[in-house]
Amino acid sequence: MEISTQGRYGVRALIDLAVNANSGAVSLREISERQNISERYLEQIFAVLKKDGLIRSVRGAHGGYLLNRAPEEISMADILKILEGKIAPEIQIENENSEEAVFQSVAQEVWLKLESRMQKLMESITLADLSQRVVEVQKEKGEGHMYYI
Repeated sequence: MEISTQGRYGVRALIDLAVNANSGAVSLREISERQNISERYLEQIFAVLKKDGLIRSVRGAHGGYLLNRAPEEISMADILKILEGKIAPEIQIENENSEEAVFQSVAQEVWLKLESRMQKLMESITLADLSQRVVEVQKEKGEGHMYYI
């Protein structure tokens, strides 16, 4: 099980948007430069997120993107549901009476339990939590450096 590049980049871009939205709309170019993600790829990701109502665009000289809800109201589950869909693989059982079908059914049960637990975990993590963690890590990395003028 692996989250796609689109899912990983989408999460990073939305964390960036949440961290930097205090100054207004954030352009894809700014996110692209900070996150080292292709602007064209971000356009594709943001089109999907906008279509599903998670973000909105602002036109004009100071245009860009804004979250449609407060960061406290957007969970990892919300983001990944839009960008990834279901996490558990869909298993097509062709012959219900075969021995293979028994093994497939048991495997599917495991996948569904795993998906349920991951869903609960992802629902508990919000963009606000991730934004706060970014600030904490930035402070940690900044500590210990002495600047002389």
